[in-house]
Amino acid sequence: MLIFDTLAGQKREFTPLNANKIGMYVCGITVYDLCHIGHARVMVSFDVIVRYLRSQGYEVNYIRNITDVDDKIFARASERGIPFDQLTQQFIDAMHVDLAALGCEPPSAEPRATGHMAEIIALIERLIQAGAAYQGESGDVYFRVSAFDDYGKLNNRKLEDMLAGARVDVASDKESAADFVLWKAAKAGEAAWPSPYGDGRPGWHIECSAMSMKALGETFDIHGGGPDLKFPHHENEIAQSEAATCKPYANYWMHAGAVRVDNEKMSKSLGNFFTIREVLDKYHPEVVRFFLLSSHYRGHINYSDAGLEQAAESLSRIYRALRDQATGPASESWVQKFDAAMQDDFNTPLALSQVFEAVREINVTGDPALVGFIQHVGNVFNLFQQDPATFTVRISDAVELDESWIAERIEARAQAKRDRDFEQADAIRTELAEAGVEIEDSREGTRWSYK
Repeated sequence: MLIFDTLAGQKREFTPLNANKIGMYVCGITVYDLCHIGHARVMVSFDVIVRYLRSQGYEVNYIRNITDVDDKIFARASERGIPFDQLTQQFIDAMHVDLAALGCEPPSAEPRATGHMAEIIALIERLIQAGAAYQGESGDVYFRVSAFDDYGKLNNRKLEDMLAGARVDVASDKESAADFVLWKAAKAGEAAWPSPYGDGRPGWHIECSAMSMKALGETFDIHGGGPDLKFPHHENEIAQSEAATCKPYANYWMHAGAVRVDNEKMSKSLGNFFTIREVLDKYHPEVVRFFLLSSHYRGHINYSDAGLEQAAESLSRIYRALRDQATGPASESWVQKFDAAMQDDFNTPLALSQVFEAVREINVTGDPALVGFIQHVGNVFNLFQQDPATFTVRISDAVELDESWIAERIEARAQAKRDRDFEQADAIRTELAEAGVEIEDSREGTRWSYK
């Protein structure tokens, strides 16, 4: 199995540290707002990666953290006049609902920063003792970047190049502008925890190092996350973790690609920022999941109504092929093709193209082994899980219709054909089409679906 390792800059043969056991840590969400489509891209990608690894017999310990201490959280809680932990719990609950709707399994564990203060402080202590951290006059504790010679290796860039254009905290008590905060001294009105450096709270980067090492050990197999985390977050994680342990931190680094909206960067300021809930109000969850898996997890993906409507039609085509078909054991040769695609850095677009090859064959031969193959892929991808006989996709602004009216019009058309009134039969087909209903005649009768 090959995995593209961001640190190596190329695909590498995957060799887990412990035979059939895999430790994976994926940076989760800072819970101050609803999850958006960019979060969905990352979470669905790693959900399928975990599902596939488990289907191959690996025991995957999948850790996905929650950042529940952050400036944005405190600011939003202050705006609403509620305790910060009330705000975070509200959005944690919402996140669980949204990700479940998209078919994502819960991680093996979901550690929160607020539950790991002892581990965070212990890690900072190790760094101070190693000479890799210091406390400034402000009370903040900083990581000394100069103490880690390999700083910048994840992004393959020199420190000065990475800092150019990046937001760097301006603090007069830093030894260097590159140094980053590990512990922030308490501010009035914000939650704080006791520590040897005074009351305060952890910086963002140290949380993940402490939580990942607590759950998976000082070296583990795979660390993943979104494209915006490579610098500074993951670069800083590597520096502080390896400076403390003198061991490799993660053996493989995986990063999902960015989401663009109508070929523009997604941002609230541009008004093209969509929450998962907004998207699911318009599209069936399987359509959204199918859309996200139609692009390779490492590539950029362009979110658009046109793309989702195309995904809806593609998904409907697969379901139509599965209707009234006998199922047999999955074709071994087709499963091998699927495994070859997935073992080449989890190539889901290639795997889905194989599904469409199988659909074309099924439409001609009705081969039960190919039906079984599609179901095999669906079980790994968590797609094609609905009843093909009843599943229809309502896309975009499709009109909700009375299905009894559709059945009545289909019967009226059948009667017109029996009466050899083909003009009337064609008129009814047109009527249904204008209402957004597509019909398909077969030896078993007439099937219908939403366009």
